[in-house]
Amino acid sequence: MALQLGDTAPDFEAETTDGRINFHDWIGDSWAVLFSHPKDFTPVCTTELGYMAKIKPDFDSRNVKVIGLSVDPVDRHVDWAADIAATQGHAPNYPMIGDIDFNVSKLYGMLPASVSGDPLVRTPADNQTVRNVFVIGPDKKVKLILVYPMTTGRNFDEVLRVIDSLQLTAKHKVATPVNWQQGDDVIIAGSVSNDEAREKYPDGWQEPRPYIRIVPQPS
Repeated sequence: MALQLGDTAPDFEAETTDGRINFHDWIGDSWAVLFSHPKDFTPVCTTELGYMAKIKPDFDSRNVKVIGLSVDPVDRHVDWAADIAATQGHAPNYPMIGDIDFNVSKLYGMLPASVSGDPLVRTPADNQTVRNVFVIGPDKKVKLILVYPMTTGRNFDEVLRVIDSLQLTAKHKVATPVNWQQGDDVIIAGSVSNDEAREKYPDGWQEPRPYIRIVPQPS
């Protein structure tokens, strides 16, 4: 079965560029972003890893840990980091999983269970489905899944925007509308009755339709 929103993120142990980790223990009480790559020394992924390193403080400020993954061994990740620093201006400042037995890729539904063999023999095209972003909450539940083709670089600014929405809506009974940005108006969740809403928002709300109740973003 494919991993779905709300599922518990599969736990695992793996070797990383920061040493061996147990994934759930590594997350702890934080949020986490796991983003995967089909192969080391690939051009689009090189740009992504460098940009993620550049904006990692933005994830840190939101209590979000970042971890990457490629099926290549950890020692190749270390060599790749030098290229990333030289071409992108920032070396990875977060751990990178060496998923040489494809265990994590299989657990997260990125590769079929039948995949085996030497990861160094496999080409990027063989691993083209290993191009995902998973956002995982402190409760270890999957909150977001994004799947990208190899030819399209990921938008990590959008991942930050979604995390802002996820963290806001986890704390308050609201939803965020199209193209919402931090500080914009929000929508009172449909699970909240008008009586409950009046207690929370005594100044009322905008109501273009009875099912659309708009209020300023809660602080």
